[in-house]
Amino acid sequence: MPETVARSIKDASQGYQLRVVQEVILALLAKEASHGYQLRARLQLALGPLAEVLNAGQVYVTLNRLEKAGLVTSERVGQPDRPDRKVYELTAAGHARVIEWLEDTSWPKPAPAEFHLKLVAAAAAGLGDPVRLVDAQRHAVLAGLAAAQRAALAEPDRSVAGLLLEGVVLRLQADLRWLEACARYWTETKGRS
Repeated sequence: MPETVARSIKDASQGYQLRVVQEVILALLAKEASHGYQLRARLQLALGPLAEVLNAGQVYVTLNRLEKAGLVTSERVGQPDRPDRKVYELTAAGHARVIEWLEDTSWPKPAPAEFHLKLVAAAAAGLGDPVRLVDAQRHAVLAGLAAAQRAALAEPDRSVAGLLLEGVVLRLQADLRWLEACARYWTETKGRS
């Protein structure tokens, strides 16, 4: 693989990770104002072992970017015998961005991590019903699956595009199975509440 292609894949993946962290931090702030350490701890709890990809400073860098973009505000809060703590709060523009993210059913990502975090954040902040979000995502995936299957059937046997379309179909089928597991989990969780 040429070096420039490898570099662009790496850059694209870093941009994706940053976007996910931005959206989830905004969603977590929708529930209550928080400082960076609290947000990082909540992200680690939601991601489990996947949280290892977050470096220690990523939450703070992201909070600074969100503040510069006008999506959050901050205030220094004094603490006895400790340095002041910076507490972040969502702005109206930040809240609008969270709602837009929760309603987004596009799924071009390589893994369901962002959607998982969307469900966790929506439930934690009381911003949306995870079962409804799963249902909307399932409908979007079903539409994509039908289109991919039609396209795959239209390809000649043993074509390279057919191979790609087979991969797309298989991934979408796996996504649907995972969404069914999500629906079961969130339905049972709602029943226990």
